Amino acid sequence: MDLFLDYTDKQIVTQQIKISGSKSESNRLLILKQWYPNLSLENISDSDDTIHLQEALNSTKDVIDIGHAGTAMRFLTAYFAVLEDRQLTLTGSDRMQNRPIKILVDSLRSLGAKIEYVDKEGYPPLKIIGKKIVNDTVNIKGNVSSQFISALVLIAPSLKNGLEIGLLEEITSRPYLEMTLDLLDQLGVSTSWKGNLIKILPNNKMANKTIVIESDWSSASYFYSLVALSEIGASVSLSSYNKISLQGDSCLVEIYKNFGVKTKFQNNSIILTKSVEILNEGEVSLDLRNAPDLAQTITVTCFGLGLACNLTGLHTLKIKETDRLMALKNELEKLGATIKITNKSLHLESSYQIKKNRVIKTYNDHRMAMAFAPLSVKVPITIEDADVVTKSYVSFWEDFENCFK
Repeated sequence: MDLFLDYTDKQIVTQQIKISGSKSESNRLLILKQWYPNLSLENISDSDDTIHLQEALNSTKDVIDIGHAGTAMRFLTAYFAVLEDRQLTLTGSDRMQNRPIKILVDSLRSLGAKIEYVDKEGYPPLKIIGKKIVNDTVNIKGNVSSQFISALVLIAPSLKNGLEIGLLEEITSRPYLEMTLDLLDQLGVSTSWKGNLIKILPNNKMANKTIVIESDWSSASYFYSLVALSEIGASVSLSSYNKISLQGDSCLVEIYKNFGVKTKFQNNSIILTKSVEILNEGEVSLDLRNAPDLAQTITVTCFGLGLACNLTGLHTLKIKETDRLMALKNELEKLGATIKITNKSLHLESSYQIKKNRVIKTYNDHRMAMAFAPLSVKVPITIEDADVVTKSYVSFWEDFENCFK
């Protein structure tokens, strides 16, 4: 479905938008619920990724296809590897079969797991034969994806001897790993992270507990961009959010001050208001190693405001749903941007004109569709394959439209 957007002559009308629970928190807690059935979860994400994960956890099939769901691929690889007597093939979309997983597989094999590559070495599909794991020490690189480490952390409480994880090299997306450990702590699992060593003790008991999952900050980013690109006074209210959040993408609050967006926390909601034109009129320079999923939104915001930006810490974007750096370059150049990329950074030059009526390709990537949508308050654009947003935000287009009603 291609979607034509033109909000150039419309004003934002303050709306209360309810955003689904964090996909990151939901997916971690759904794995943990397998070890602790008396854990109750509220406000679970309704994203395709989370639905795929839930279906996989409930499946008895010999072949499980998780589509584009990268988090599910990583977490399930570790989960099924320690599920005794469970044999299956774990596969995904064509893109998923070209996203590397060797670092995680090597780490699980070193613990004694039995995992084989069905086709290409280092990539899904994977043949997994679940078995009891007794080894309790493993080393893993942390500079490719923190999800590999989180996948190990999530199985640790179920292991007879727990797990000690030695971290090699600098950690990418550190807040996501901190989130995983914090969720274990909430469930009464003893964890520690000192220097380059994480320790998790085994724990097979937990009292009845309910966790209400905070709404997704990544999803909020598109409304931050919308408000930033709108006139002074534009306002949107989003729920449900906490001032102290486990999600690394909550750094939006500080980042979007640069673009004149003020955030007010009120009754478990955040109210976004365009308070000044631009707080920082110079070049925006940000290290996004801890929040790489914000790169597309921030880049498009800067382009729409005519700001130059330098973004670093983006090396994980090469192995996401698409090569996000190349995708950003391709689509912004259609709109008249001058942009340069490396394997881990992006430089956008300031621009004062946006070409109209361009078709934005989404590359099967939900974040491409949503990141470019706010530009429609500046120029008419068409989003190709717009329903790709269901991967993380099922009601995005309805909520976006409601901002102008």
